Amino acid sequence: MKKNFLNLGKQPIANSFLSSISKKSLKNEYFYRLIMCFDTENFLVSVKNPVNPKIQYTDKYAHRASESLTMLKAFKSAAKKLQKRFKPRKVMEIGSNDGVFLKNFPKKKVIAVEPCKNLANLTKKKFKTYPSFWNKKLSNKISKKHSKVDLIFSSNTISHIPNLKETFESINNILSDRGVLVIEDPSLSSVLKINSYDQFYDEHVYVFSALSISNIVKNYQLKLFDVEKISNHGGSLRYFITKKKNSFKITSRLNKIINEEKRQGLNNFATFKKFAKKVEKSKQKLVALLTTLKKKNKKIISYGATYKSTTVFNYCKIDNKFFHYVTDTTKNKQGKFTPGMHIPILSPEKGFNESVDYAYLGAWNFKKEIMNKEKDYLKRGGRFITHVPRVKIIK
Repeated sequence: MKKNFLNLGKQPIANSFLSSISKKSLKNEYFYRLIMCFDTENFLVSVKNPVNPKIQYTDKYAHRASESLTMLKAFKSAAKKLQKRFKPRKVMEIGSNDGVFLKNFPKKKVIAVEPCKNLANLTKKKFKTYPSFWNKKLSNKISKKHSKVDLIFSSNTISHIPNLKETFESINNILSDRGVLVIEDPSLSSVLKINSYDQFYDEHVYVFSALSISNIVKNYQLKLFDVEKISNHGGSLRYFITKKKNSFKITSRLNKIINEEKRQGLNNFATFKKFAKKVEKSKQKLVALLTTLKKKNKKIISYGATYKSTTVFNYCKIDNKFFHYVTDTTKNKQGKFTPGMHIPILSPEKGFNESVDYAYLGAWNFKKEIMNKEKDYLKRGGRFITHVPRVKIIK
């Protein structure tokens, strides 16, 4: 039974950066109601009414994973670890983005699946790429052409696909007998611990826990046998899944994490009702802080036009009355406007200068990288603002 626990209000598509804010553009902007719910049977947290993926993943998709030094290193490390542990003959990635993970393997070994045509066009120059959504039809097509796959990797993608039944059945279809599916996604446990409610947006149809993944994959002749905590995106889990009949043994690490999740109450609806109250308080405190700073005539911007910040801006009704603009290093976001709140986006070269007093950390999950990069800003008295794990000013 699904129960609603959090209403984040009217939200736009997180990656739909507007090229203009003309009447026509604003009239065509797509909005949906972002309500989060909890399944009392399998403990899965999900968006109540998912958005059609064809609206989200287009040839204008903005995110480039390789543009972050943090993610470049993380994917290189993951590839090295998985190669050493499983020694796959054939590797496939579902949601390959710009090839940041697959480029760490020999070209002949890899298959890329990427529905966003602009990203698929980047990877098809390097290795075999299927510019399609992951489903049974594609699974059969790849299986016939390439046989079975020993390692299927998917980072921040399985949680984006509404139809989990077809997703896992299609994976089981193409996975070799000793094959392993490795999924990386934000950890529900971390979301609750650090109050990162901005992990909820249209693309994150699900926010997984070891408890929910373990319950779900059982339905598709698969089993979760190991899990690893990783630091990506403010705290994620790397899940290791194989066919149910395989001899991979359940690790003590997995048992430990499942017990931790139970103690945290991730199998209890009351936990999520309590979390919703924390989210409301966070909103009130963030708006109060920004209002106080604006009254003091401080110049405030946002650092990073992230998908997560779309949730915060629209839930808290933060627009250009609070922020002069947003800075972002991604070139195809620059010169555009944020979804819903329509704050202009500038390059850091143009916008992150000595006139800035405060910068909201839209990309809080890259805090270490940002702090190291912006030492001069902090030395001259500039300050960052964050809402994770609580609303505060970082000096």
